Amino acid sequence: MRNKIVPMSAAADMIHSGCTLASTGFSVAGVAEEVLETVAERFRTTGQPRDLTVLHAAGQGDWRGNGLDRLGFEGLIRRIIGGHFSSSPKIGALIGENRIQAYNFPQGVMVHLYQAIARREVGEITKVGLGTFLDPRLSGGRMNSGTREDLIRLVQLEGQEWMLYPSMKIDVAVMRGTTADEIGNITMEDEAMFLESLSLAQAARASGGKVIVQVKNVAKAGTLPPRLVRIPCTMVDAVVVCSDPQKYHRQICETYQSPVFAGHLRVPMQSLSTLPLDEKKVIARRAILELQPHAVVNLGIGAPEAVAAVAAEEGIIEKITLTVESGAVGGMPSGGANFGVATNQWAMIDHIQQFDFYDSGGLDATFLGMAEADQQGNVNVSQFGNKVIGVGGFTNISQNTRHVIFCGRFTGGKSRIEIGNGRVNIVQDGTEKKFVSQVRQITFSGAYASKNGQRVLYVTERCVFELRDGRLVLTEVAPGVDLEKDILSRMDFRPEIPRPPKLMNAAFFQAAPTGLLRSWLEK
Repeated sequence: MRNKIVPMSAAADMIHSGCTLASTGFSVAGVAEEVLETVAERFRTTGQPRDLTVLHAAGQGDWRGNGLDRLGFEGLIRRIIGGHFSSSPKIGALIGENRIQAYNFPQGVMVHLYQAIARREVGEITKVGLGTFLDPRLSGGRMNSGTREDLIRLVQLEGQEWMLYPSMKIDVAVMRGTTADEIGNITMEDEAMFLESLSLAQAARASGGKVIVQVKNVAKAGTLPPRLVRIPCTMVDAVVVCSDPQKYHRQICETYQSPVFAGHLRVPMQSLSTLPLDEKKVIARRAILELQPHAVVNLGIGAPEAVAAVAAEEGIIEKITLTVESGAVGGMPSGGANFGVATNQWAMIDHIQQFDFYDSGGLDATFLGMAEADQQGNVNVSQFGNKVIGVGGFTNISQNTRHVIFCGRFTGGKSRIEIGNGRVNIVQDGTEKKFVSQVRQITFSGAYASKNGQRVLYVTERCVFELRDGRLVLTEVAPGVDLEKDILSRMDFRPEIPRPPKLMNAAFFQAAPTGLLRSWLEK
């Protein structure tokens, strides 16, 4: 086998104008940032390459212009097809201003599409997206008015409706590992996630394309332990060594290298900080009551992140299995800019296999964000005006989980809410209504969920709603909250209230742990 270690410039020269470039990553984890930066620098100085089609599954950025956002230049990208965009604000602006074409495919669909391309199949055939804005009868995942071509198709198979997300040729796949030997075997011992790297490499090779891998270390040919090799040399065309790992090879946004996130070290849970008493903590406390011992759970970004911290504080985190779509199983998932990694995880599996598990209904419950909801129970988390966000793994997970708990503040914008002594005091309410007559974009379909018998709750700091027969029903109200003034007047519609709402437990609104799940410790 030939030596595949090449200079960074030689790898960047493999990416030609008009080609389709696919990148691995989750936040900045797994993103070959120096390769992308070298491509961007060549474009800035020579005008080449131009008109790339860029594919990516998860959001790839740190909200500060890094990750995939290094390619965020008009002319460099012609079209982007991806799962999530908000962490790449430059690319998001290009989409919002109609300067590039953009399609949103769900994160789980994208990683499964790589497998379909690797098998030379027509595409990914799935029910994920039916009834949402991804459905071609609505907008077909197009993210701006300048994107006109229909890519996603509705098909009939065995008398049922399905969505076909089409296969496409991948000219270059760019990914990351920790160590390569001279002939191109790749290990990932210091990476926080395995992601979709192997399947994407297979997809590129099946397309006649090239595979470029960025690493930190080089070993002598044939010396890497075969059990640690995640991408074999037969699927790698070029290996580049990162010149500045702390800048271009971070484990996750806020962490260059942690043995905990790589799974080499477990730490005492008592060393993790507890959350302050605020709206987020109240929401998590109420939401977690929906679980049963030994439940397998997914946590989304935003308010749902607090569920892990509350479970640890209440002493029941070892009684449930928390998972993240990146591939973490067990332990305590991180939040904020470090979303996607976990402390004390039990297992790290590939991105694709995690979505196999999710799509097959393996989850007992999921806690997801809720930016906007309407009277039919639809939820929007994917787009607001010119602000482009995308669905990420939200649609795969919300559509295929038996019990869905949406978590979020009741209103948006600046507010002042005092919580303590077992009650809520709304001093200044947010100016943005989040419960609207009709969401601006359907990311979750209430009608589809009702048809399929899912149990769906919408938990806020001041009340709880439940989806019943395609309508939102108000079921609980927080102590100290005025039903008319603090809830109904702040909604664009009147929910169904078949009986006086229950009072939310006062223990949610006090500083000490609630103790409401103490009985779990004996199960």
